[in-house]
Amino acid sequence: MFIIITKTNHATLLLLLLLLLLSIFSYANSYVFIYAGCSQVKFQPSSPFESSINSFLTSVVSSSSQTGLYNTFTLGNSPSDSTIYGLYQCRGDLKPSDCNKCIQSAVTQIGLVCPYSYGATLQLEGCYVRYEKFDFLGKPDNTVMYKRCSRSSSNDGEFYRRRDDVLATLQGAVDTSFRVSSSGSVQGFGQCLGDLSSNDCSSCLSEGVKELKTLCGEAAAAHVFLAKCYAEYWEAGYYDLSTQSSDPSNDDEVAKTIAIIVGIIGGVAVLIVLLSVCRKSAPGGK
Repeated sequence: MFIIITKTNHATLLLLLLLLLLSIFSYANSYVFIYAGCSQVKFQPSSPFESSINSFLTSVVSSSSQTGLYNTFTLGNSPSDSTIYGLYQCRGDLKPSDCNKCIQSAVTQIGLVCPYSYGATLQLEGCYVRYEKFDFLGKPDNTVMYKRCSRSSSNDGEFYRRRDDVLATLQGAVDTSFRVSSSGSVQGFGQCLGDLSSNDCSSCLSEGVKELKTLCGEAAAAHVFLAKCYAEYWEAGYYDLSTQSSDPSNDDEVAKTIAIIVGIIGGVAVLIVLLSVCRKSAPGGK
């Protein structure tokens, strides 16, 4: 089998490799650990509630592979001690297949982070899983769960005007769908959990925007996660959220993956150049 290399093929192949790299980075980044919360009250191993949790986690993985990016669950015979309420949701820009993989990762981690807990919440960059012994579904909750702020922006007032434009758009969301906004060099997105009404979602995002400005001030990039929504913004080209980092082991794995792919791309690029030189040096080469 022969590979025909042309100048057009060079550019096309390098572009495809770059797109592959970006795709893998986005996919790996969705697994990054953000935060977890566990109830202090524990249940006994092999209890009926443990069986309900196992059924819930199995249902979450199954649903994310079939139903879509969001679903709620009520399992057990209410008001039995084994009744469990829960939901999962993926970030709105994830493909269903990536959502399912993210949920599988979250389900694996939640049992390790919150063993024998009557209630647990786990937020990854790309997805969210929560279960409780009480019914929290459809009920608003603007509690700040986690915030992440970068260093201050060195830009002038233009940055803050752009940031405020982005946050105003996020705050004006009329439904719970994934919302993206940009203004000049500033970008952002936000999303509510699907069990909120439009009014409750708007209220949650308004609170999230207020907390971003209060907690992170003049940060060039900031994220805030409330119990039922999240909002974030960043200045284009800024990726180092250094005040609070994600789970180091996950970040290391992402870094290793990217390093491997970059190495492969570099090797292929060198190979292309060498083959091109050989082709030009060969008799009849142009």
